[in-house]
Amino acid sequence: MKKGIHPDYHEITYVMTDGTSCKVNSTWGKAGETMNLEIDPKSHPAWTGIHRVVDSGGQVSKFNNKFAAFGIKKQ
Repeated sequence: MKKGIHPDYHEITYVMTDGTSCKVNSTWGKAGETMNLEIDPKSHPAWTGIHRVVDSGGQVSKFNNKFAAFGIKKQ
């Protein structure tokens, strides 16, 4: 390996959404820092199978209001 071109590899602590933590080696941050995760395998829908309900009615009405002038006019 060439000297001086690689980032520092050190130990950090990451905290998952449920509060559990683990020490890992990483190039993120500085040695001893804590990374708080917003999404992790315990909370992400791809791994849990639980999907949140999207407010599609609100999104559809927002779309219709925004592009009403371009569509077919109601009679």
